[in-house]
Amino acid sequence: MAQVSVIGAGSWGTALSVILSENGHQVTLWSIDNSEIEMLSRDHEHKAKLPGVILPDDMIFTTDLKMACHNKELLVLAVPSVYTRSTAVLMSPLVEKDQVIVNVAKGIEENSLMTLSEIIEQEIPQAKVAVMSGPSHAEEVGRKIPTTCVVGAKKKETAEFVQNIFMSKYFRVYISPDVLGIELGGALKNVVALAAGMADGLGYGDNTKAALITRGITEISRLGVKMGCSAKTFAGLTGIGDLVVTCASMHSRNRKAGMLMGQGMDMETAMKEVNMVVEGVYSAKAALALAKKYDVEVPIIEKVNDILFNGSSVKDAVGELMNRDKKEEYYGLAWQED
Repeated sequence: MAQVSVIGAGSWGTALSVILSENGHQVTLWSIDNSEIEMLSRDHEHKAKLPGVILPDDMIFTTDLKMACHNKELLVLAVPSVYTRSTAVLMSPLVEKDQVIVNVAKGIEENSLMTLSEIIEQEIPQAKVAVMSGPSHAEEVGRKIPTTCVVGAKKKETAEFVQNIFMSKYFRVYISPDVLGIELGGALKNVVALAAGMADGLGYGDNTKAALITRGITEISRLGVKMGCSAKTFAGLTGIGDLVVTCASMHSRNRKAGMLMGQGMDMETAMKEVNMVVEGVYSAKAALALAKKYDVEVPIIEKVNDILFNGSSVKDAVGELMNRDKKEEYYGLAWQED
């Protein structure tokens, strides 16, 4: 049995806390929101964000970050990406040397273009940092629906440590050294999922969705490989796997926000309607900035930015994508000579 704390009591942090508890670990669930902790302590259920999932009686709920970090073998950082740095700053003086932190949020910091693991390493240099990502909606994990994820870390022993703590009969965990690829796949798929939702909002069909998924993973992979990631990562769980589930699922907050925008809502109204953090909105500018930095063509990501921040209409953006200059699907393939 390990002593584990989950930092962040949203839907994903709460679902993961259930896995960890059922695996026999002593779990502490932390939130900065006192009313949230009072509700969890009283009801043992997150009625707002994960209704129907009952939390074990022996789980500890707290707003005391010092207590949550002290003497824990693993810290699971599950706050939304926009709060990763501020939470890491609060955690830094409380984290012991070589304590393992696994980040499970997905995003890229807009101003610095840093991944979330890079932020954690900058703010908490004494920690061993890992990431976990993949096609894993909290609503399904909380109901014990079979799910697979991948853990990335610089050292294999760190990845295996996290893998062993999370692995269960319904939650299968793979490991990989491609930390950057895992994080890029997890962050950028949210931007493409906004586009998929917009297409749904316009009433388009399966053909359009398939095109967005296929060309979307091409954009993500093209940028990732240029940044030094493995192409294999984007064919895996945190690439095509996560992109498919986020573009197609009714649970996807990014798809839902995009769908509302496709139906005519502006970005702010759509985000309020979803009533949860829409990570793709926060990653879109960073994704486009990275593409420009590395001189990579990302037309879908570019159009999502135009819709979100430049006032472009969703329907016009689709037309512009469809009427771009003619291209080869993959350059570099050999044609038969006469």
